[in-house]
Amino acid sequence: MIKSEAKRLGFLSCGISKAGFLEEEAPRLERWLKQNYHGEMSFMENYFDKRLDPTLLVDDSKSVISLLLNYYPPELQNEESYKISKYAYGKDYHNVIKKKVKKLLNYIKAEIGDVSGRAFVDFAPVMDKAWAAKSGLGWIGKNSNLLTQKVGSFYFIAELIVDLDLEYDHATTDHCGSCTACLDACPTEAIVAPYVVDGSKCISYYTIELQDNLPAEMKGKLDDWMFGCDVCQDVCPWNKFSKAHSEPLFKPYPELLSYSKKDWEEITQETFEKVFTNSPLKRAKISGLKRNIDFLKQS
Repeated sequence: MIKSEAKRLGFLSCGISKAGFLEEEAPRLERWLKQNYHGEMSFMENYFDKRLDPTLLVDDSKSVISLLLNYYPPELQNEESYKISKYAYGKDYHNVIKKKVKKLLNYIKAEIGDVSGRAFVDFAPVMDKAWAAKSGLGWIGKNSNLLTQKVGSFYFIAELIVDLDLEYDHATTDHCGSCTACLDACPTEAIVAPYVVDGSKCISYYTIELQDNLPAEMKGKLDDWMFGCDVCQDVCPWNKFSKAHSEPLFKPYPELLSYSKKDWEEITQETFEKVFTNSPLKRAKISGLKRNIDFLKQS
């Protein structure tokens, strides 16, 4: 019933797992933090226990409902432009998805009764990919993204954690095989080993999260990415199965698709605010985008 409603709301797929401590993830997360692979993303160090155990995050939680929402765009950017990650082509996904997840919770309450739950989209300390994998929606690939045989990896992950005992799904198997396409293609060699990403070397980190100046040793390595990076997804063989989304709010901003490098270089604060209302690009602010563009021009 829950999965059927999730599909009606536009989710790509839905999987359910029993809420509890993520035993396999705990040592991995601890190692990753000790290696300082999170760089300046100090928030990754916060709520270590809650990050690994949703029962500490949501009182009386019994089940984690994982949801995937496709964002693969129907059209791609002008090739002669600075590159933007595909997830940022349309409106900010946080509000779009949260509304859908809350609708699902309201539906469950209407059908079942007094159910308590919370929706999570990216902001809270929830290990999205681990829960999605645990509930059989895909496997964690060598680029550390969740991969799915039928639809690849261009989708958002969200959770609804509820105090209901439900029927649970099982993890699927890894289908990366001997492929190393993502490791070979990463421009900054951020995938330091199969299944291990040094986040502090990722182009997405440099262009979105890093507050300081971009490191000089990265000159010539950012491959014209102005905001985010899709290289490890673009080269993944499973993404040849990606199909365009049908979410009107993710429809690409026309200017984002058509802008040339010159257009981005000359964009004003006023135009940026007016054209890219509620866009994920606002996370970097125009000052961050200008910094990135200046760095790319010097490369």
